[in-house]
Amino acid sequence: MKQIIVRYLRPYFPRMGVGFLIKFIGTVMDLGIPYILAYIIDSVIPEGDRRLVYAWGGLMILCSLLAVAFNIIANRMASRVAGDATETIRHDLFRKIMGLSSARTDFFTKPSLISRMTSDTYNVHQMLGRVQRLGVRAPILLIGGLCVTFTLDPAMACVLLATLPLLGFLTVFVSKKSIPMYGDLQESNDRFVRMVREDISGIRVIKALSKSGYEKEKFRKINREVAERERKNGMVMAVINPSMNILLNLGLVGVILVGAVRVNVGSSEVGKILAFTTYFTIILNAMMSLAKMFTVMSRAIASGDRIYEVLSREEDMAPMEGNGREDPDKAVSFGAICFEHVSFSYQKTGEPNLRDLSFCIARGETLGIIGEIGSGKSTVINLLMRLYDPNQGRILVDGRDVRAYEPGELKKKFGVVFQNDTIFEDTIAGNVSLGRDMTDEQIREALLYAQAGEFVEGRKDKEDEALNIKGANLSGGQKQRVLIARALAAGPEILILDDSSSALDYRTDARLRQGIRRHFKGVTLVIVAQRVSSIRTADHILVLEDGAAIGYGSHEELMKNCALYREIAESQMGDGTAGPDISCGKEASV
Repeated sequence: MKQIIVRYLRPYFPRMGVGFLIKFIGTVMDLGIPYILAYIIDSVIPEGDRRLVYAWGGLMILCSLLAVAFNIIANRMASRVAGDATETIRHDLFRKIMGLSSARTDFFTKPSLISRMTSDTYNVHQMLGRVQRLGVRAPILLIGGLCVTFTLDPAMACVLLATLPLLGFLTVFVSKKSIPMYGDLQESNDRFVRMVREDISGIRVIKALSKSGYEKEKFRKINREVAERERKNGMVMAVINPSMNILLNLGLVGVILVGAVRVNVGSSEVGKILAFTTYFTIILNAMMSLAKMFTVMSRAIASGDRIYEVLSREEDMAPMEGNGREDPDKAVSFGAICFEHVSFSYQKTGEPNLRDLSFCIARGETLGIIGEIGSGKSTVINLLMRLYDPNQGRILVDGRDVRAYEPGELKKKFGVVFQNDTIFEDTIAGNVSLGRDMTDEQIREALLYAQAGEFVEGRKDKEDEALNIKGANLSGGQKQRVLIARALAAGPEILILDDSSSALDYRTDARLRQGIRRHFKGVTLVIVAQRVSSIRTADHILVLEDGAAIGYGSHEELMKNCALYREIAESQMGDGTAGPDISCGKEASV
């Protein structure tokens, strides 16, 4: 939390200094009012001079007006600083999240990152505003009130002062207990957000399978966990206010008893007793404000630590030194894409998701990837685009290690449709361009090449129609065609289609592949598919099983040499042209 304060409040220190000065003056005005009242009662009124009463009364009014005006100005400045600082924190946090590697995103989890962007930044905002408004005013009222009471009557002030060590001990004790508890509460909130996010996204599946009761029970458990932790935190923090009230009221009783005795013996005056009760109220309110501030700070400290945990993460996928070529002076000899003995595991220490994978394809060629679910097809794409780094081996694009590219330089080479891609709440044109500088003609051509021209032209507002979140007002096939248009629009060097035609009918799928070959001849194409028909014309086909390559070659070669591929092809296409039953083994050299 300290790092957050120093880093993001430093630019506002001059403005905060002016605000603190204004707040200080306004608070001093507040402290002077009871003192003036005591002086009027004990010294001015006995003289019987109305002009003096009016003069001192006017001074009280002036102090009140100045206190109100200065406190309002200071509070507005504090709110502005808190808002501006939090805006910068959110911006930097969002930018950091957008730059996190996929491995780091998996580590933090998406629900946790959402929680840090929302509730944690809100807690920090509340703390920044509260500290500026009360961090100056409350201590000044507390310390100043005690100092003034000592000038009025030291004996009664000592009675009031005796309660403060107990109050300080109580505040520190509760704060030490509450800060770790708020950290645990935020972790529970992360799990809560994750479950709600999953259930809302999958609400149609839940209803279709009549599993609403099952999900309600899961929600009840996590909701109870969050509520229980909130209750425990509330019970700890609830100790402060009643305890402070008891201690300060006992102090007030002591002040009144001592004051009554002193007035009775002539050592004090009635006006001082009245002033003491007023200052007691001021001190009580100051202590209550400090207690509330400690509550807010306890939340903010836990939230600030969570925010800084993300902001302080060092870049784990920085470009490697050099250009990544074995011989920079040589012409490219590896082809457009080359995997060299690549092994990778998402869990690092667990079973590898890819094992010793090697293959090369030249620029402009087509690679088809097929295999069972979980065989590592999408992992190949993730590594190729450097969403993850391999544990062993290397991956080359145009003869250069992908780890040597600047992230933006590498990503510009690709047009990609992921297996579970996203339609944003925007127009069709906005989803195709996605903030890239594209003309209307480029967008229309991309939609046409993606076989989306017919349904777009048939819609009321064409490509300017607003889509719902996740494209809820589009069919599965329409979504995939919009996503394919997005990948084609920028004219990529390498086009990746990760199971992007599963919702297309065979006719549309065939027309799509023909259109890509016709209009994007120089583009290297990587197709991950479940259908043999989508990849049978590819220059190379990679067959994966349990993360290992068990077949590599053309459709005809694999039909002869790879039993798994032949089995898939025959089950889908009824192809009886298979050669002898020769299995390509568990792992094949490709």
